[in-house]
Amino acid sequence: MSTREKKDLLAETDRLREEGRQEEARERLLALTARFPDDAEVAYRTACVHDAMGLETEAAPYYERSLAGAGLGAEDRRGALLGLGSTYRVLGRYGQAVETLGRGVEEFPDDGALKTFLAMALFHTGEHHEAMRLLLRLLASTSDDRHVQRYRSAIEHYAKDLHATT
Repeated sequence: MSTREKKDLLAETDRLREEGRQEEARERLLALTARFPDDAEVAYRTACVHDAMGLETEAAPYYERSLAGAGLGAEDRRGALLGLGSTYRVLGRYGQAVETLGRGVEEFPDDGALKTFLAMALFHTGEHHEAMRLLLRLLASTSDDRHVQRYRSAIEHYAKDLHATT
């Protein structure tokens, strides 16, 4: 099978997913995965369809495989790190979630979604201060709310030390 044929089949599975035909997309992706077990892009798409169907246990190995290989573009890599980290969190594998999402934040420091999911994972590990710090900094830097922006410097100050009173 040529690269072009594989791309066409992946585009078809994307279309099926967009049409809400998740199971049909899943079946086609599983067949592609059997043919291309080391293909990072195929593994990523297979992980995504399982994740979207609420099959996190099945999604995790595909996310892992997609990140272990070469060939993911930056946006897919970002999505795979977020997807795997979030999946680990849902499965109660909080330490792995923190490690994966932390790696994602290191690679993509401007990604607010990765920071948000990292904060949720940190909460589950009892690292409440760090989770709040991340969320407060994210809120201060991304909110368009004029009231938040009015107090941005105070929010950023307290994000450094929630125990501060001045």
